[in-house]
Amino acid sequence: MQVKHLLLIAILALTAACSSKQVVDENLSETELYQQAQADLDNSSYTSAVAKLKALESRYPFGRYAEQAQLELIYAYYKNVEPEAAKSAADRFIRLHPQHANVDYAYYLKGLASFDQDRGLIARFVPLDMTKRDPGAARDSYNEFAQLTSRFPTSRYAPDAKQRMIYLRNLLAAYEIHVAHYYLTRNAYVAAANRGRYVVENFQETPAVGDGLAVMTEAYQRLTLDDLAATSLATLKLNYPEHPSLIDGQFVPREEEADSRSWLAKATLGLIETDTPLPPGETRASQDVIRQYEDAEEQIPDDLKAGTSEEKASRSWFSYLTFGLFD
Repeated sequence: MQVKHLLLIAILALTAACSSKQVVDENLSETELYQQAQADLDNSSYTSAVAKLKALESRYPFGRYAEQAQLELIYAYYKNVEPEAAKSAADRFIRLHPQHANVDYAYYLKGLASFDQDRGLIARFVPLDMTKRDPGAARDSYNEFAQLTSRFPTSRYAPDAKQRMIYLRNLLAAYEIHVAHYYLTRNAYVAAANRGRYVVENFQETPAVGDGLAVMTEAYQRLTLDDLAATSLATLKLNYPEHPSLIDGQFVPREEEADSRSWLAKATLGLIETDTPLPPGETRASQDVIRQYEDAEEQIPDDLKAGTSEEKASRSWFSYLTFGLFD
């Protein structure tokens, strides 16, 4: 079924591309252009409406319908699934008409364009987890709705914008938790703890706060930071006693601890251990670097090695300046 849906999307895209170049009669008056554009909007012929509204604005820039055409062009772009064009048109209208009676509508459409930017034709037919996608458009939409609600708190569009902001905030918080769990799987425990703390500090009253505390607890346990882990766990138990990571009151990590054994040890099921267990805070890579440094130091000839501390202390400043030539 998904293949058929994708073919349908491709056909619609090609059809839209072929019909994007609309020829507008040059003999139409301002009123006729506006009326035809309105008829196209009513009939959902948004490509044709865009062409006529652009022609109206360019041919009659100081006409009676110029400002209204600019405003309705934002809506036509939005309905024609052209989010970038819609946001550009909204920015232009806000810049040219900051005191317009309907400028709040431009802010609202700009937020809607970003809100629906990730919800195109593909998202309608293919199931996608929005919390795992790039949150750039969601963050833009949240900021644009925030501008609307702060500048026009009594706007007719403010209640809907506030509801969408709640959804977007939950979405952004859930995305941070997905990233934190990715860091846990990659043994990047410091980064995971930072992501979890960021959610707890910046996304209060979202469902992801409990997940953020769970991530912090798990990451701090892996880092053997017992005090921080205990504090995070106590906060989790107090505020989210029904969290999935708490089973019978005990914390159960979501990610299994990484197996740091060598490939030979894993292949022989531990019968041949080539490396001793790592101390806390160390990795195989750091041990390899130290070992390479020690090997290189041993290969330095004795006559090039620096003297003992007693020899260094007995040398005069003149000897240091002349590199020992006049000792």
